[in-house]
Amino acid sequence: MSARHLARLFREQVGATPAGYVERVLLEGGASVTGAAARSGLGSDESLRRAFARHFGVTPSASLARFRTTSAS
Repeated sequence: MSARHLARLFREQVGATPAGYVERVLLEGGASVTGAAARSGLGSDESLRRAFARHFGVTPSASLARFRTTSAS
């Protein structure tokens, strides 16, 4: 099976590309931006910040601030 065909099948079944899935799992799992960037192979914190914003619509720091506000209430 080619990598392209595998990616197509993965997207059909999971609803995301393999890379997108890895990004989402790492970020939703609570990994720090630095730790998630290192584990995912994205190469830098900035690359991961962009991926986070693309998937969740906010930056990691904005998301953290929102959760801190919610848990304090």
